[in-house]
Amino acid sequence: MSTRPSRVSREKQFVGNDRVLFGIIFGVLAFWLFAQTTLNISSVMADDLAIETSVMNIAVSITALFSGIFIVVIGSLADRFGRVKMVQIGFVLSIIGSLLVGLAPRGNMASVFLMVGRILQGLSGAFIMSASLALVKAYWDGAARQRAISLWSMGSWGGAGFAALFGGLVAENIGWRWIFFAGAAISLLGMFMVAGTPESKAESEAAYKFDTVGVLTFMVMMVSLQVFATQGANMGWASLPTLGLLAVSIIFAVLFLRVESGNPNGFVDFKLFRNMTYTGATISNFLLNATAGILIVAMMLVQVGGGMTAQEAGFLTIGYAIAIVAFIRVGEKLLQRFGPRRPMIWGSLIVGVAIACLMPTNVTLGVYNVLAVVGFTLFGLGLAFYATPSTDAALSALPDDQAGSGSGIYKMASSLGASFGVAISATVFTALSESSESVRWVDGVISYIGRQDNLAVRKAAFFALAINLMMVVAAIVSIMVTIPARKPSASL
Repeated sequence: MSTRPSRVSREKQFVGNDRVLFGIIFGVLAFWLFAQTTLNISSVMADDLAIETSVMNIAVSITALFSGIFIVVIGSLADRFGRVKMVQIGFVLSIIGSLLVGLAPRGNMASVFLMVGRILQGLSGAFIMSASLALVKAYWDGAARQRAISLWSMGSWGGAGFAALFGGLVAENIGWRWIFFAGAAISLLGMFMVAGTPESKAESEAAYKFDTVGVLTFMVMMVSLQVFATQGANMGWASLPTLGLLAVSIIFAVLFLRVESGNPNGFVDFKLFRNMTYTGATISNFLLNATAGILIVAMMLVQVGGGMTAQEAGFLTIGYAIAIVAFIRVGEKLLQRFGPRRPMIWGSLIVGVAIACLMPTNVTLGVYNVLAVVGFTLFGLGLAFYATPSTDAALSALPDDQAGSGSGIYKMASSLGASFGVAISATVFTALSESSESVRWVDGVISYIGRQDNLAVRKAAFFALAINLMMVVAAIVSIMVTIPARKPSASL
C-alpha cells in the first residue's frame, strides 16, 4: 500500500505564509489599483485615444461587470479543479489585458484594444479574487485568517482608495499608458510569488458538468442591463431600443432563476442564501461597493465643472487612501471585540456622512475641495471599519466544500456593485449635465455660489451623489435585518 500522503493531508500540512499572501495581494492590486485608475483618468484616455465619452464610460465599467459575471463561475471551477491554478490563470489574463490597454493605438482600433483589454482585466479579477479568498480560508485559521483578510482587504479596498490619486499622478507626469504596463509587471511578480503553493480544491467525487445555460442567461441579463444603464440616456429612456434592452434583461433574469433553481450543477447555489449572515454580508457588500460611483462623479465635477487636472483632482482623494489602509486593521479589532454587525453598521454610517460632505455642490470650488478632502477621508474610514467584518462574516458562514463558489458570489457582489454604481452615477451625471431642465425646481431650494456657467454640472453631481446616499441607507437596513447581534466564536 502506498505511503504517499493524500492531497488532503498535504493541504493540512501547509500553513499560509506572507510570500503567498503578498503574491495574491499583488494580483488583487492589479485589478483594484491599476485597472480602477480609469475612474479618474477616463477623460484623459478618451482625448488621447480619440474616442467618444460614452464609449469610454462603458470601458470604465465593463471591467467590473465581467469580473462580476464570471467570478462565481470561476469560484466554482476553483473548488473543483484547483484554487492555485485559477489564481495563476488570472495573472496571465491580467498581464495580457493590461498590455492591450497600454498599447491601444489612437484612432479606429482604439476601442477594440481598449474593450478587449478591459474585459480581460475583468476576467483576471474573477479568477484571482474568488480563488484567492478560498485559499485564505483553506490555509489560514483563527487570528491568522483575520490578519490575512485584513491585508487582502487592503489590496482591494485600499487599492481602490489609491486608484484616483495614483492614476492622476502617473497620467499627468509619466503618461497613462505606464499605469497598465506597471499593472502587467506587478501581475508577473505575483505569479512568481504564488508559484509552488500546494494545490487546494474541494473534496468531491461527483462528475462536474459546466453550467453553460446558466452562465449564458446570466451574461445576457447583466450585459443588457449594463447597456441599458449606461446608454439609456443617449438612446432615450422611452425609445424602443432602450425598452427592448430592459425587456431582455427581465426575460433573461426570469430564465436564469428558472434554470438555476434546483440545478445541482448551477454556478450559483441559492442554498447559500439560507444563511442570513452570509446573505446580509453579500447584499451590503454590493450596496457599499456601488458607492464607488462617488469617485467618478466627484472627479468629473471638479475637472469638468472646476477646470482641475486629473492630478489635482486625484489629490482630493488622498485621505480616502490613507484612512482605509491606516484603519482597516482597526476594523479587524472591532470585529474581534464586537462581532461583525456593529462595525459593519458603523462603517456604513460613516460612508453616509462622507457622501453628505460631497453633496454641497452649490459652494465655491475652494470650499468644495475642503469638503471633498474631509468626505473622502471619512469614506476611507467607513470602508475600513466595514471591510474585514463583512468579509470574515461571509467566509465564516461558508461550508468548506463551497469556499470558492461562496467567495465568488461575495466578490461578485463587490464587482457588480462597483460596476453598476459607476455606470448609474456616470449616466445620471452625464444626462443631467447635458440637460438639467428636469431638475430646474432645485433652483428655488438651493442657491449656487460662485460661477454660474457650470450650474448644470453642479446640479448633475448633486443628484448623482444623492443616489449613492440612498444605497448606503439600503445597506444599513440590510445589515440590521440580517446580521445577528452577537460576538463570533474565536474559532473560525
